Amino acid sequence: MPARPPLLRRPAGVALVVAGLAVLSTAAAVAVAPPSPSSSARARTLQQQLDDLVGAPGGPPGVIAVLRDDRRTRVLRSGVAQTGTHRAPGTDDHMRIASAAKAFSGAVALSLVSRGDLGLDDTLRQRLPKLPQAWGAVTVRQLLNHTSGLPDYIRAPAFQKTVTADPHHRFDSRRLLDYVADQPLRFRPGTRYQYSNSDNIAVALMAEAATGTPYEKLLGQRVYGPLGLHDTSLPQDYRIPAPYLHGYDVDPPAAPQDVSELLSASGIWASGGIISTPADVTRFVRGYTGGRLFAPRVAEEQRRWVTGASEPAGPGRNDAGLGIFRYTTRCGVVLGHTGNMPGYTQLMAATPDGRRSLTFGTTTQINEAQKPDLLKRLRTVQENVVCELLHASS
Repeated sequence: MPARPPLLRRPAGVALVVAGLAVLSTAAAVAVAPPSPSSSARARTLQQQLDDLVGAPGGPPGVIAVLRDDRRTRVLRSGVAQTGTHRAPGTDDHMRIASAAKAFSGAVALSLVSRGDLGLDDTLRQRLPKLPQAWGAVTVRQLLNHTSGLPDYIRAPAFQKTVTADPHHRFDSRRLLDYVADQPLRFRPGTRYQYSNSDNIAVALMAEAATGTPYEKLLGQRVYGPLGLHDTSLPQDYRIPAPYLHGYDVDPPAAPQDVSELLSASGIWASGGIISTPADVTRFVRGYTGGRLFAPRVAEEQRRWVTGASEPAGPGRNDAGLGIFRYTTRCGVVLGHTGNMPGYTQLMAATPDGRRSLTFGTTTQINEAQKPDLLKRLRTVQENVVCELLHASS
């Protein structure tokens, strides 16, 4: 997500900030480090790093990492799912996945491309003629890799004013682009990379226009059903199903403040409103990168990389594809997406064949603008988890 403005420090005055991201690669993961310590020693080291992350100033009350390969699933965790309790974070705990939801809109769009219902070069003018004519040449491809130039509706003063006045405000999710309909494109489509939450709102609307089917139903038909996701949803209100990982605003010396249900998902919708669990996110990222949702020819188009990082940046060097990011670490390549919003910071990633995956969730918002030092530490730990995934499975 973009940086949280000062007025987001407390629920009484909140402005929405959502981040988007995903980068993945077609190259096979290759271990380049020298022989590693034993698996038990590595596990102890990673556990200590998670404990240190939770104990750091401004750190999350809870962390969970799920590593899965063809042989086993390993779960590392530290801290608690809710302050004041002893309950550890669990794989079936619900959580806001923030901008990792953008990969879901990518999955819907690319599955429709695979079926011939939608084209990567279809334009806003063709599919959504009621949007501003100045935006008309923007394509599905440019929306998915954030080279569209669409202004970000989340940054619109009128949108932030509404959220500040009532964080639970129920937006008409299909009218979110109205907040920036009077603005021109930021640049000529296809000439630059610039993350915009508007991109994935437009993708969902184009998917609806192409099929005549609500986006929520398309998620069920094209993603949840094929991948066996049973605890994933896109709500319109602020509630999270129980049990859930509570998300916190952590600003020492004040006590962590629970912001789990601070914001209505209707205001971020296809850009970041999905609620899921570590178990379901693991199933999703494995199927998404593993080719279970669309044809190989579409996957080739998805993995035409441009320079651009997810928000917050994922581990290693970041590049952007269509609804996915490539993370090139010192140990090899994984594909996935990050996300952050008040209370949560997420990473999901898998090897390009989908056979090895990691899901990494923390229960506070960590990004460059708010907590740059903690983000640096988080990215280091995430890269170490990637290395564990690739070393232990190679």
